[in-house]
Amino acid sequence: MSGAAPVVIRPFKVLVSAWVGAAVIMALFVVIAVYLRVTPTGVFFRLADQVAMVVLGLLIAGGVLLLARPRVRADADGIEVRNILATRRLPWELVVRIAFPDGASWARLDLPDDEYLPVLAIQAVDGQRAVNEITALRKLHAASRSRS
Repeated sequence: MSGAAPVVIRPFKVLVSAWVGAAVIMALFVVIAVYLRVTPTGVFFRLADQVAMVVLGLLIAGGVLLLARPRVRADADGIEVRNILATRRLPWELVVRIAFPDGASWARLDLPDDEYLPVLAIQAVDGQRAVNEITALRKLHAASRSRS
């Protein structure tokens, strides 16, 4: 690794929204599970039904928390982009440019042969924070280009 300071980027507003959403969903499913047996609905619910409601809430909340997973780690040697399900590490030589097209919700790495890699960690809703993050990545990218 070279001398440039590493950069770690995570979305802010989506991260907060995902955690709040997961907590609300979990609380809602726990409340439903508690009231399942005490509310007269004409159906006889058992403890297993209550446990199933809590487990269902955990699964849905876990799915919402996948939105909090995106992250970028970049250093002088390359960039690692972790989106919702996949992680890719690329050397700077493969990155043509770091783009944030007009009207786009998130940034992207333009790659050779008209391919690109979405960067969900840098989101337009983060405003100035996203601008600062793009600037930091572009500085690392430019520094790697000047070394080559």
